[in-house]
Amino acid sequence: MHIGKFSIHSTDGKARAGELQTAHGVIPTPIFMPVGTQGTVKAVCPQDLKGLGARIILGNTYHLYLRPGDEMIARRGGLHKFMHWDRPILTDSGGFQVFSLSGLRKLSEEGVAFSSHIDGSKHVFTPEKVISIQKNLGSDIMMVLDECVPYGADYEYTKNSLGLTTRWAARCRAAYPQGSGDQLLFGIGQGGFFKDLREESIRQLLDIPFDGYALGGLSVGESKTEMMDILYHSAPLLPADKPRYLMGVGTPLDIVRGIDAGIDMFDCVMPTRNARNGTLFTSQGKVNIKRAEYTEDDSPLDPECSCYTCQNFSKAYLRHLYQAQEILSYRLNTIHNLAFFLQVVTGARQAIKDGTFQAYKARFEAVYDT
Repeated sequence: MHIGKFSIHSTDGKARAGELQTAHGVIPTPIFMPVGTQGTVKAVCPQDLKGLGARIILGNTYHLYLRPGDEMIARRGGLHKFMHWDRPILTDSGGFQVFSLSGLRKLSEEGVAFSSHIDGSKHVFTPEKVISIQKNLGSDIMMVLDECVPYGADYEYTKNSLGLTTRWAARCRAAYPQGSGDQLLFGIGQGGFFKDLREESIRQLLDIPFDGYALGGLSVGESKTEMMDILYHSAPLLPADKPRYLMGVGTPLDIVRGIDAGIDMFDCVMPTRNARNGTLFTSQGKVNIKRAEYTEDDSPLDPECSCYTCQNFSKAYLRHLYQAQEILSYRLNTIHNLAFFLQVVTGARQAIKDGTFQAYKARFEAVYDT
């Protein structure tokens, strides 16, 4: 197996169906990656994830560094062994979490100093440090340290920030030279909501040999129109022969439109977080299972879904579990939402192969573009 090899098998417009080879298996694309922030995808176990067809999950560098500690995880053979997951893992750099701390962090050329949200202790993330942490975790795909520019940042700030992100990216690559191990390293394009800066960020990144390229800094408070405008402009600028990753986005329709723009990889906390809040995604649209109208509804949540939840439980039972605040509510809702998101990308992959992707996208727009 050639680790890092990315091959495209079919296209339909800009949409691509391919495969990425990693040390822990082949990832079919397009792919949705469930978020396992602290070494667990909330409310489900690895056996559930495999049953749902999850091929890769995320871990979070910032959270795992603070607790239980990357060195502690390394002593136990790495994150795969620690959490009993033998398929690929992508770890983000922790940059987004650090920058969301706002008042608790200080940015410099060297890196970012921050205070732990857990106990207030002081820490510093440099590009070299986040590579060291991710090497300890042993993830299949590592991300560079970047600054996630806040929505509304002006042109000058955004331009200076993308330059810093590029310099940090080069330092990450130098800390982990290409071919020095089985882990892959992805660069992250920034540039806020200025198209010329998005172009400049990607141009600068192309001078650094990465195994894949991501778009960051989207879904940070902007309108859907603004996000899609930047996405459709930027995605085709990323190398066609490398996997393209849209970070932290989004809804089922966002994902389908992202695929339409040429993106291969997606992650978002939405399916798991919304599941715990009683909001479920179905082929007929969103269902708020808290609503009284489901009190005596014996129909399945989604008649088109083959997941364990839909095959065995009624809306009435799911509402009862939620109203009673039973732990099983989290589990069954999460199983369904993850199943639905994974079905979105597997369906898209088949549609690309069949040459019917535009019709597939139109179905989601009819249901979710409201």
